[in-house]
This record gives sequence, structure tokens and C-alpha cells, in this order.
Amino acid sequence: MLYSSLFLLAVQSGLTVKGAKASSSPSHEKRALDTSAIATKYFGNDAPWYKDRIAYFECSDSQITDVYYYRWKIFRAHQRDLGAKGYISTEFLDDVSWQLEPWASLNDATGFHVAEGRWNRDRRFKDDYLTHMLTGGDDRHFTDYIQDSVWGSYLVDNDVPSATKYLDQMKTLYNQWVDHFDSSKGLYWVEPLLDATEYTISSIDASGGKDGFTGGDAFRPSVNSYMYANARALAKLAGLVGQTSVTTDYNSRAAAIKSNVQKSLWNSTLSHFIDRYKVSNDYVKYWEPIRGRELVGILPWTFDLPDNSSEYASSWKHLLNPNELAGAKGLRTVEPSYQYYMKQYRYDAASGRRECQWNGPAWPFQITQALLGMSNLLDHYSQNVVTNSDYIKLLKQYTQIHYNGASLNLQEDYDPDNGGAIVGLARSPHYFHSGYIDLIMTGLVGIRPRADDFLEINPLITSDIKYFRAEEVPYHGTNIVVQWDADGSRYNQGAGLRVERDGVVIATSPTLKRLVIPFQKKAIIGITRPIAKSIQLQTTTTYPYGNASSGTNIDNVHDAIDGRVWFFPELANGWNSDVNSATTQWYTVTFESATQISRAEIAFFDNGNDFKAPTAYSVQVLSNGKWVDVAGQKKDAVVANGITNVQFTATSIAQVRLAITQPAGKRTRLVEVKYF
Repeated sequence: MLYSSLFLLAVQSGLTVKGAKASSSPSHEKRALDTSAIATKYFGNDAPWYKDRIAYFECSDSQITDVYYYRWKIFRAHQRDLGAKGYISTEFLDDVSWQLEPWASLNDATGFHVAEGRWNRDRRFKDDYLTHMLTGGDDRHFTDYIQDSVWGSYLVDNDVPSATKYLDQMKTLYNQWVDHFDSSKGLYWVEPLLDATEYTISSIDASGGKDGFTGGDAFRPSVNSYMYANARALAKLAGLVGQTSVTTDYNSRAAAIKSNVQKSLWNSTLSHFIDRYKVSNDYVKYWEPIRGRELVGILPWTFDLPDNSSEYASSWKHLLNPNELAGAKGLRTVEPSYQYYMKQYRYDAASGRRECQWNGPAWPFQITQALLGMSNLLDHYSQNVVTNSDYIKLLKQYTQIHYNGASLNLQEDYDPDNGGAIVGLARSPHYFHSGYIDLIMTGLVGIRPRADDFLEINPLITSDIKYFRAEEVPYHGTNIVVQWDADGSRYNQGAGLRVERDGVVIATSPTLKRLVIPFQKKAIIGITRPIAKSIQLQTTTTYPYGNASSGTNIDNVHDAIDGRVWFFPELANGWNSDVNSATTQWYTVTFESATQISRAEIAFFDNGNDFKAPTAYSVQVLSNGKWVDVAGQKKDAVVANGITNVQFTATSIAQVRLAITQPAGKRTRLVEVKYF
């Protein structure tokens, strides 16, 4: 009530509240963006999935806008439905050998998955995902910052129960990392491979330059920044539920890590945070510093670890120097002066293509972290090394990385000097181990999420960005709009910065400046969780299982009920009928026992060539040993590359069949069929 009263006083008196000119009268105006048309433009027949979920955005740079919506396609494609366990985000679209079975989850990308998902108005996806990770899904295969991610999610949605329900599990997970803690140094160490960054300076040099895939245990800026951020997050989360002793404990741990990182990992000669060796062998010695700068040395700013000092801020000049970390096509992970810069050690045995390394290549993974760190530096540090122009330049460079010619297809890593994807293996298309939506929202648009009853806006833009508008953005139980129109000609609502809440203008500024606006939270709406009953997690899962009229290879059949939905042509997904198969096809799901269902969601792929959407379909059940149409069907027309919905009279059955009529001479790809 205090904050709402403050805002009312500001409105009545026309006062400016920390840069924000409070609107003297509520203004209900038509939305400036045609969100339905935008969804159709970018997502085609799959638009219904996005329409009421995503935050919308446009800006004067069309490539930034296009990549923003492409990144929502990546997010959608990587939502794997686990049935009763809900949804998770995957790192790779399809299976890889090192994933956690049977879920296909990997914990190293959790921070990006949650940060992107927090801007989805349907909180189910990130909430289910965190539940999975905090109840066994986070196996510490890699380092991560999941506790910090939970706190970051809370700052956007203000969902206290979701943020705190697994507090005990988060504390346990944190404390398990004691097996990577050196008490004599007060720092955490990790093998670079388990930091998801193989072939770093420490691992290559620890092998005498012979390899570097494994080995090279080191006290790294990354793992220590993660543990610092996780400790701070646990302290704050504990504070939400009144656990003051826990807050004190984890604040103390965070302070100790911060002190030791600054004391021991800052290298005054290199003006950068760098690794020190944990390992001793013929080539390297315990506690010796590595011999060069890496992009990982910027990560402390991603989590606001360093003190606000000019000495530490000087590290950022290396990201701007083309002879150091500033590659022409992307930020380098190691500088060209390193003896083994871009030396290729590892190749894929099957294809002969180059494999992943961190001795120079540009990785969207770490570029995202660097841009997040730079936005923090620009937002609340005092420094004169980088500017908004540097931020926008690097954001545009990162945007370009997403393009493969004229098409959008983000891969794993890139040549920082010449451009182009390096790895490009079958697993690589539309890779989800980085962020972009979160960069746009917190950086370019400048929404700086807070725990209190204020909305803070500080766009990190230059005159290059003539306008932007972010619309239907979830924040503290409401939808907000943030708009910049340099001369007022784009939206015809006046020049400058404008903020709306649920359609009401709450602040404006004729110039670009930080706005801090009183913002009373609204109650959180509950999450709806329909459960798909037809998901088969692996081919070895006994029930449910599928069989089909043709294309009966076990993996082919499984793909239609594996909980994955995407329509990217680069990577096949779903059950494919055989070449030259009959026009009448079917796909049957068998449950372990009689199961009640009343509707289905069906996804068909159509490439306009050999794969065509069916001309007709029907859901069928067994009656007296014969397949008949289920009663009460209300069927959508067939949708290609989107979801076809059908409802029917609730029935309890052990088997259900999807009967399909495919065009003559064409094949069917059933991406997924889900029964509810």
C-alpha cells in the first residue's frame, strides 16, 4: 500500500519519480503492435502456440527483431513434454550420448533456459523445468547457476511458492559442490570439460599442448562466479520465507568467494580474471596462473561479483581490442597470441568434421554471458571503458551469428575471424545453450527486474536504434509495455520513452533515461497443467508404445510419441511413412491399461515436396475387434507445421489409433501425437 500511495501522490501532483514523469491521467490506448499478425508472420501455422505466451518485440533493426522471434522458435522446439513430469528444456534437439536418461536433460544450459523462459507468460515451462532439475535432474554433470536462475525467475514473476518450494534441495545441491572446494584457497575448482568448455588454456597446457579434451583442473572465474551467485540467491530466497540464519550463512559464503576471487584470480599483469591450476604435473604446477586471457574472465560481471573499481573495469578493454578477444565475427574465447589458438585437436569420427573446442572459437554460450556482464557494467558500475555503442555493436555481431546465409540456424560454435559455423554436426542445428530474449529484455529494452514494488527501466541503446516496443511482457503478475520512439513517428504516441501497465500509461520521458516507477504487484495466476498420457520417453520404455502401418523401425515409430515438437527441416522429427506407401496409413498408441482420454493434439510436417500433410484423419478405437471412429469427434481441419486439435467423447481405452489419408505419391511425417 505504501508504494501504491506513493504512485497516487505522484500522479496527482505530476511529480517525476526517479526519472519517470508519472502520467497525469490514465490512458487506455490501442496496442501499437498487431501481435496476431506478428505471430502469423514469424510462426506460420504454429502461431497459436505463441500468441498468448510470448512477449512481443520490434525495433528499428530488422535483424534483431527477426532473431528475437527465431529465438522463441528455438525455445518452443526445445520444450520436451515428459508426460506426468511436465516439460523440460533440452540443449540439443535430438538425443546425445551424454544426456541424462531417460529425460534427455543436461544441466549446463539451465541458466539460459530459465532466463529465456522467464519472459514467457505461460510459467509452466520454466516452472516444470525447475521442478525437474531440483528433484534429481541436476546431476552436477556440469557446473551451473541454477539457484541464481531461480532467483532471477522470481524477480520477473514474483512467484514466491515456486521460488522457494525446493529451497532445501537447492541448499543440498549447493553443498554437494564441497567436493570441488579447496579450503586452503577458499575457491572452487573444476575440470574445464565439466565446465562445458573443453580445450581451454588450462587443459591444453596441462597436456603439454598435446590434447586438452580432459584434464587441466583449475580454479576458474566461471565456477567461482556461479557459486558466488548461487550463494547470494540462496540468501535472498531464504529471506523470502524468514530463514534469517540461512540468509546470514550464505551471504557470508558469497562474501568469502568474492574476496578470494578478487585476491587470487585477478591478474594485474594481464588486467583480467584468469584460471589458476589445481593440478600439478610435468607441464603445470598447482596454483600457477594460466598464461593468457580467456573470455571466461569476464564472467564475474555476469553475476555482479567484482567491486566497482577502475582497475577491474579495465578488463573490458580486451573485449574491444581486435588483437585480443574482439574477433571480427564474434568474441574469441582465447586470444590469438596463445600458442595453440584455433589449433584443431578433435574431429568427429563419423563425418571427419571438426569438434567442439574453446581455444579461440566464438561460442554463443559465452557471448551471451559476456553481453549480460556488459549490460550489468553499463547499468550500475562507474567506468569509462565501454559504452552503449559497444554493447549495441556486440549485440548486432551476435545477432549476425544466428544467420546461415539468408536462413536462421544457430549452431554450437563459430570462427571468430572468418565467420561460419565450425562444428556443424547432425546434432548442431538450432542449438539451445545461449540466450537472446533475455538480452533484449534486460539490455536493449532495459527492464531491470527487482524484488520490490518498483519497475526499473534503463535501455542500453544508441541513436542507431530509432525505435523499439516490447509488448505483453510479464512482470510481477501484470503485462507491461516499454516503448522508445526517438521522434514519435513510429507509434504516433509522442517522442521518447513510454511505459504501460495492463494498457495504462504509467510513465513517460521525452529523453532516454533510467525510469524507476512505483509498481504494486498483482496476485499470481495459477498454472494450468494438462498432462499428455501418450509420451514414451525412450524406445525401451514399456508403456505407452506405438506401432504403425509402415515405417516400422523402432526409432522411427518412437519419434511420434517422444514429447518433442519442432518443424525445422534441417533435423527430421517424427514418424515417417514409407516411400511409395498406401494412401491409407495409421499410427496406434497402446497404454499399459485402460486410460481415459478426451482430446488429441496432432502435429504434421509438410515440406511442400515429398512430405505432405494428410488430406483426412480420424481418431479411432476398437469396437468388437474392429477400428471405428471414436464418438463425438470435433476435428480441426488438418494443419501443416502446426497443431491440429480434435476433441471427442471421453473414453477409457487401452489402444487408440490415428487413421490418416495421405496424398497419393507422398509421405506422412507425424511429428507428434498427444492424447489427453
